[in-house]
Amino acid sequence: MHKSWMTKSIILIAICSLFVLSACNNNTDNTVRVAEVTRSIFYAPQYVALSEGIFEKHGVNVELTTTWGGDKTMTTLLSDGADVALVGSETSIYVYAQGTSDPVINFAQLTQTDGTFLVSREEMEHFKWDDVRGSTFLGQRKGGMPQMAGEFVLKKKGIDPHNDMTLIQNIDFANIANAYASGKGDFVQLFEPTASIFEAQGLGHIVASFGKESGKIPYTVYMAKESFLNENNDAAARFTAAIYEAQLWVDTHSSEEIAKSIQPYFDDTELDLITTVVDRYKSQHSYATNPILDEEEWNNLQNIMDEAGELPKRVDHKTLVDTTFAEKAQQ
Repeated sequence: MHKSWMTKSIILIAICSLFVLSACNNNTDNTVRVAEVTRSIFYAPQYVALSEGIFEKHGVNVELTTTWGGDKTMTTLLSDGADVALVGSETSIYVYAQGTSDPVINFAQLTQTDGTFLVSREEMEHFKWDDVRGSTFLGQRKGGMPQMAGEFVLKKKGIDPHNDMTLIQNIDFANIANAYASGKGDFVQLFEPTASIFEAQGLGHIVASFGKESGKIPYTVYMAKESFLNENNDAAARFTAAIYEAQLWVDTHSSEEIAKSIQPYFDDTELDLITTVVDRYKSQHSYATNPILDEEEWNNLQNIMDEAGELPKRVDHKTLVDTTFAEKAQQ
């Protein structure tokens, strides 16, 4: 099976980590270093936990770093540059497939749908998925969850993404929006708030949601090395309890209240736009209302990976998912 360059990068770090002694992770002050794959309104509960003092309430000191891309995020985690990664669950499967002695365990789910939207260069009041046929489509990186979920939806709509359109997916994650803004592609798959910003600026028009079409999947999950969870059980439990409280906060507050809470983490984005994006994600139930990653979602993830030709092997839910922290948080 052809592997993406992201997978190869993760494999290299995973192999190297077998020969390097990990630094002692015992955490006496409950500090948790988190590497997030990108800065996104899609992760609103996390920023609520920070801005509303929920982490502090649970005795956790969170140090947040944005690592911009799945490969960089997993590299940071595997090389002990972070304790916890917020990234797509597929990355834990890629690492496990290489036979690592310290697998990466998914322990708390944050989002439960795809977070991307289909943006058209032209306004399409009566968009049909068949309109994508024959177009130039600026997609996401091969092997990443956004691209795999996108291909899954296209195939469900009867479109072969590799034969029925010109698919471009060799552009770095951070540069996809700039490439589309400069004129590349007829359609593009974008996260918020970029999709709404493009619409406001007349650079594109949101015509469909991949999240609505792909169903529930463990799209963005907190994960850590098994050794970290074993050695820092209390910190992981406190962290998960804080995330659960923040998820409930988001579920029970208005989009306007959520937007005001998280605005400090998006100081270049207008409050009205943040509110619009939060409302869009809330309306399609993208924010998980509890941190449990269940078996049905895990299997759906692997079905999508398999459909994309990126699943190295099937992995049992209990092998790479630990729900004990999430279950304890709910109690």
